[in-house]
Amino acid sequence: MGFKKSDYIWTDRKRFMGMPLSFTRYAMSNDRLFMSIGFLNIKDEEILLYRVRDITTNRSLWQRIFGVGSVTVMSSDKTLPNLVLKNIKAPMQVKELIHEQVEQMKLKRRVRVGEIMTNGYDENEDELDPDDENN
Repeated sequence: MGFKKSDYIWTDRKRFMGMPLSFTRYAMSNDRLFMSIGFLNIKDEEILLYRVRDITTNRSLWQRIFGVGSVTVMSSDKTLPNLVLKNIKAPMQVKELIHEQVEQMKLKRRVRVGEIMTNGYDENEDELDPDDENN
């Protein structure tokens, strides 16, 4: 994560019992979500926010006791389709912050993906004839 701390909208670490005792770091800039894992050997991942498709939260009983939760970001990114921000503070607020940034980036890039609507008919199936008694 080569940005200065001031370049990020949000930063946090994976927490253990509510305390930031891990080497997994998360950050979000205006257009990307970052994850950095490791101490000696570091692996950096990022997702472009305009590629985000869905965001969910999960808060187990233990996570709620320690004031943390997990946010899962699903995207169309080939190398990292699902990024899980594990055991972060204020997961609901982080989810909303990510959602707002995603919407801003999609508007800025004029990216809109329509919801897939279906009427129950699969294109790959043959059309059914309502008069055919074998249907």
